[in-house]
Amino acid sequence: MKLEVVVLPVTDVDKAKGFYEDIGFRLDIDYSGEDEFRVVQFTPPGSACSIIFGTKVTAAQPGSTQDLQLTVEDIESARHDLVTRGIGVSEIFHDEDGVFHHAGIDKRMLGIAPDRKSYGSFASFSDPDGNGWLLQEIKERIPGR
Repeated sequence: MKLEVVVLPVTDVDKAKGFYEDIGFRLDIDYSGEDEFRVVQFTPPGSACSIIFGTKVTAAQPGSTQDLQLTVEDIESARHDLVTRGIGVSEIFHDEDGVFHHAGIDKRMLGIAPDRKSYGSFASFSDPDGNGWLLQEIKERIPGR
């Protein structure tokens, strides 16, 4: 099995579409059907998994999807790219315990993970509805991944 699509709940489809275009995701489809049904699909650069949002696509509350993760090889460069695109991105952080980040901002330590350890450095941002994203730096994958 492969994860193919994540559905995001949004309030304003066109505003969300503009946001995901602005951060450099590839627009795959913008389809309108009967009864005001609309589905928009984007794929992050280099990803096999896409996001979908629209009208009459999900009953979830806008902004309720959190901690979607985008893997990057260089977190400083990826953060800089988003900032230059006008996106509000947190400072780079790592977890106090040196493991995957805790919920919210609990145990966040500012700066890149010690020794720039793979899987340890993060930055976060949200779309216009508050759906939350994380950048995670992975320079070397765990064997088998």
